Amino acid sequence: MAEDLALLASELMGRIERTVVLVGLMGAGKSCVGRRLAGRLGLDFVDADVEFEKAAGCTISDYFARFGEAGFREGERKVIARLLDATPVILATGGGAFIDPTTRQRIKETGISVWIRADLDLLLKRTVGRDHRPLLKQGDPREILGRLMETRYPVYAEADITVDSSDEAPEATVARVMSGLIDYLELKE
Repeated sequence: MAEDLALLASELMGRIERTVVLVGLMGAGKSCVGRRLAGRLGLDFVDADVEFEKAAGCTISDYFARFGEAGFREGERKVIARLLDATPVILATGGGAFIDPTTRQRIKETGISVWIRADLDLLLKRTVGRDHRPLLKQGDPREILGRLMETRYPVYAEADITVDSSDEAPEATVARVMSGLIDYLELKE
């Protein structure tokens, strides 16, 4: 696996001229995969949620409680636009970021979007019991995630690249993302 990853990374070195934006539901592996991908490609990793909290001066949960989802999405839109205007990085976004039409259009114009897709059982395994997921605090996590999958997966499908995440070593997903990036860039050349 390490040799395969090194070979894939060597094919991508110097070819990433736009921010690679990881999209998908909470628990899909965007941050975990993003950190490893950035390390392999010699790029910085940025988590949009962390950047939002820095800009807001509070946690996303606190911001949600004070300003609601609409207020959060407006702030998130601004943070992601700023990040897309900077030097290319690997950017992990929150689960709802790509659902926002303005943010999605901005990503399409200035980035390369990668949907990290996961099934319901894997998402539940990775998210249940974590306290920083405001949407999952509103009822049964399985039902909430299932509903989010129904409404968001058709929108995530608009991403430039789709990669399946599974319950295996994160490097396997990283390899699939790198292969997808190679294929995408070859089509664009």
